[in-house]
Amino acid sequence: MSKTIKTGHVLRTYWSFIKPRRVAFFVSVLGVALANVFSLIIPFWYKRLFDFISNQTDLSNQELILRTAGGIIVTIFFLACLRWVFYRVAAFTAIYFQPRIMMEMRDACYTYILGHSYKFFSDNFAGAISQKINRFHRAFERLHDELLWSMAPMAVAIVFSLTAVYGRDPWLALVILVWIIIIFILNFVFSRWKLKYDLVRAASDTEVSGGLVDGLTNSVNIKMFTGSAYEKVRLLGLGEKLRKTSVKAWSLSDYSFSIQGMMGILMEAVILYMAVKLWMQGSFTIGDFVFVQAYVLVLLERIWNLGRVMRNVYEAFSDAQEMVDILEKPYDVQDLKTAKNLKVGQAGIKFDEVTFYYNQTRLTLDHFDLTIKPKEKIALVGSSGAGKSTIVKLLMRFYDVTSGHILIDGQDIARVKQDSLRSQIAFVPQDPILFHRTLMENLRYGRRDASDEEVIEAAKKAKCHDFIQGLADGYDTFVGERGIKLSGGERQRVAIARAILKNAPILVLDEATSSLDSESEYLIQEALRELMKGKTVMVIAHRLSTIMQMDRIVVVEDGRVVDQGTHQELMSRAGIYQKLWKIQAGGFAA
Repeated sequence: MSKTIKTGHVLRTYWSFIKPRRVAFFVSVLGVALANVFSLIIPFWYKRLFDFISNQTDLSNQELILRTAGGIIVTIFFLACLRWVFYRVAAFTAIYFQPRIMMEMRDACYTYILGHSYKFFSDNFAGAISQKINRFHRAFERLHDELLWSMAPMAVAIVFSLTAVYGRDPWLALVILVWIIIIFILNFVFSRWKLKYDLVRAASDTEVSGGLVDGLTNSVNIKMFTGSAYEKVRLLGLGEKLRKTSVKAWSLSDYSFSIQGMMGILMEAVILYMAVKLWMQGSFTIGDFVFVQAYVLVLLERIWNLGRVMRNVYEAFSDAQEMVDILEKPYDVQDLKTAKNLKVGQAGIKFDEVTFYYNQTRLTLDHFDLTIKPKEKIALVGSSGAGKSTIVKLLMRFYDVTSGHILIDGQDIARVKQDSLRSQIAFVPQDPILFHRTLMENLRYGRRDASDEEVIEAAKKAKCHDFIQGLADGYDTFVGERGIKLSGGERQRVAIARAILKNAPILVLDEATSSLDSESEYLIQEALRELMKGKTVMVIAHRLSTIMQMDRIVVVEDGRVVDQGTHQELMSRAGIYQKLWKIQAGGFAA
């Protein structure tokens, strides 16, 4: 998160959302401004009314008095009605466009964040990201409300009131102007100084939200390791940090209000004293007293809110800044402007001198070379940390290679559109994560235009139709967050069914049967054999039943291919594969 608020960046970001509806935006602001203009004209007529009444020493002609006073009262009533009309115009216009812009902001942030790389999501809490999105569009609501209902009326009140009072006495206007300038300077300097505390508060709020989601997501781990008490203490620690930063920020604001309030009292006393002297000199009437006091009260009300307005504005800026930072953060993995759709024919794959660093010091693949023939089925094996999963992530272009090239049918995947690349690859991960949606929706995610019949057929092939039918709501059963209501084996079969439904020319299985028991694995082998027909297949696996089906086994160690061949060929020579196989087949005792 930024250590300073880039107000220009925040405003430009918000304006990009407002611009398509800028007419409605300006109508709402203009409506409030005009409503306040009519409101501020009314004291002129109050002055006339009070001056007229105070000057009536002869009350014998009551009809004339009532007609004249009534005309003034009707004018005041008419001005008040105009004020009401323009307030309603502003309010209804704001109601029309503000929720729409907030919805568009939320959708745009969500869409943009989804485009970020695998690394971005591995580095950030989902709960914290969600909190930033929510704070971003709510900060806009606060800024717009402050502009509409506080800042616009304040600006109109200052200009109009100073002009009106200046017309009665320039020295009174000067006193008020000096007071306004001092209040503005104090609030501006104070708010800028307090900004660092607002940023700390916003960061603490994000940390608490992330901690909450992290704990809720790992509720099973908390239960298994009896961590409830520890998590409670941990969250209390985060909450206490947020409490202290909030109290600090709010206490500073209260000090500002105290100083501002005292200055308002002094200013009003000075104005009243000067008005009395002007009355004694015969320069002021009773109407002038009402006239000036009305504007002073308006200014006191508006300026009194200045500290609160500036506090809310800067807090809104600090809340929005985190999301703006993300929106301004370029994607780690981007499509070239000249990128075209990947066209897959035979689905041959080539890793050409691929080097990849996770960071500047962590080398994962070192001049990795591998050619996979069209329709060939290979297995990647090697010790933990050898680079097998990284190979898959690079093929899916979750990361860009540091150097070298990955080619599919001779096309460099760095030069094709990411969506077109991933649409040609069916991926079954080791630990599938499902949406908190129905089984039908989760299965159909493999091909979202598939019919119910096609979804059910894929489920049957993946051997998950029977257990789905046994559920109370069948295919309409909600699976819970991340699919928690299903067992690991059931989730994996759902993932396999999705891959069957997708029917992409390239298939990647990352320990796809690791969560299956022996019976379930036996049932799924036929489905996997059917799934792999006519496809180029890359499997990360150690289990005999999967590896024995492969055309070639590639042994990876320290980010390089160190050996390859069939199972029999690799077992015939001493090496890493033979060692790994003996450990798997004979157990750790071997």
